[in-house]
Amino acid sequence: MKLSVIIVSYNVEGFLTQCLVSVERAISKVVADQIEVFVVDNDSVDGTCEIVKRKFPWVKLIENKENTGFSVANNQAIALAKGEYILLLNPDTVVSENTFKACIEYSDKNAKLGGLGVPMYDGGGAYLPESKRGIPTPWASMCRISGIYRLAPKSTNLNSYYAGHLDKDQTSQIDILSGAFMWMRAEALEQVGVLDEDFFMYGEDIDLSWRIIKGGWENHYFTDTQIIHYKGESTKKAASTTSAYSTRPC
Repeated sequence: MKLSVIIVSYNVEGFLTQCLVSVERAISKVVADQIEVFVVDNDSVDGTCEIVKRKFPWVKLIENKENTGFSVANNQAIALAKGEYILLLNPDTVVSENTFKACIEYSDKNAKLGGLGVPMYDGGGAYLPESKRGIPTPWASMCRISGIYRLAPKSTNLNSYYAGHLDKDQTSQIDILSGAFMWMRAEALEQVGVLDEDFFMYGEDIDLSWRIIKGGWENHYFTDTQIIHYKGESTKKAASTTSAYSTRPC
């Protein structure tokens, strides 16, 4: 098995349907039986599970009886995944038709690659700066929160949070991957561990990205493909349940 795609859903049936349609198209560009797709549903009440069963019978559906959070749900599927690569994908995303093929080919050529991210654009076509990020040090986080980074968007000092010194159209090494599209080598995960379940939602991508680097692997920003990320739609639904539990990044 070459790739395991894992999508965690919570009351976002419309977005999930659109996502799975794009996933199916991307699968058509590679050997289909080398890719498996998991949907882990966190007790949605919008008919998500019934629609997945009816429209996408090839999906491996895990139906939780409660909202276990992002990390726990992803780890459930990671434990079952057989792929050489594992992709954690938000349900409010649309992948390009070449995404899986391009990422597999690039990863196969880069043995030290532990994780990979791609350029992300919102529904209006605007580039999302969190597609590539640096380590969120106190200074970097302060520059981001205060908006100072906007004064010098390409500065290594003022905009290290969004790795502003790196060209958004050029493949390069980065520090932090986005949880919306988190492509990882299974071997790296076996070494450094899976998502920290103390993070209910938010921050787990930063933690795991850092552990991948500390484990001697590289994280890459790969620009030969791109995705749409409707940015936060999958998390807005969960806002009321995460207020007491979520750990948010700086």
